Amino acid sequence: MKKVILATVILASVMFNATAQKIKGSDTVLPISQKEAESYMKENASQSVTVTGGGSGVGISALMQGTTDIAQSSRKIKFDEKQKLQEAGKSVKEVVIAYDALAIVVHQSNKVTNLTREQLEDIFTGKITNWKEVGGEDLKIVPYSRETSSGTYEFFKESVLKNKNYMNGIMSMPATGSIIQSISQTKGAIGYVGLAYLNKDVKAIHVSYDNGKTYTEPSVANAKNKTYPIVRPLYYYYITSSESKIKPFIDYVLSDKGQKIVSEVGFIMIN
Repeated sequence: MKKVILATVILASVMFNATAQKIKGSDTVLPISQKEAESYMKENASQSVTVTGGGSGVGISALMQGTTDIAQSSRKIKFDEKQKLQEAGKSVKEVVIAYDALAIVVHQSNKVTNLTREQLEDIFTGKITNWKEVGGEDLKIVPYSRETSSGTYEFFKESVLKNKNYMNGIMSMPATGSIIQSISQTKGAIGYVGLAYLNKDVKAIHVSYDNGKTYTEPSVANAKNKTYPIVRPLYYYYITSSESKIKPFIDYVLSDKGQKIVSEVGFIMIN
């Protein structure tokens, strides 16, 4: 009888301490969250963390609706999103968990290696339409972008296009993996992806933000030494009233072990 009572007490204790957390949003942040969650759950058997993508806007919308605990985002929360949360009596906490260098990628056979920010702006707004206009072969340029719900879509528009609108009819992809696949299969294609998604199937462009004086390759080293110009913070957002539930996982991501995972996945540590 004593054994039955003891087992019941232990089970009740485990159930009481068990915590389930949901993370949703940015596809760029997705690989970081997945690796962090796997490692965290290995060390904390009573904890459950589920991670899904969909885009930064989707994650922040889910946070407002109360269907996720953490919104992962590759852009800063917008004023109107923050205002809606405040109107609902909720305050939101922002945590920078890593940094990312946004890489411009083309088909592996493309002979163009260097592009200025101005040339990129003209390509993605539709002013430059042929690779021969930027030193390449006589071939139509096929620009790819992320969907409008993507934080990467908005960051690229802000940093590279200086808030000018993308060209009409640009090819919009639902996920970063789709960008890589499309560009690897389309000779005249160009697009942008988070640094961790770079692979041998595409070619990374060296970018100049000083009118062609210097061109820099996207890499962790060049992002750290601040010579690569297209670098952005990656965020977690959560409702402050749920901090006691969320904080142990956030602390883990910000710990030395968590930041080592950030580096291993291919992003830049916060320190």
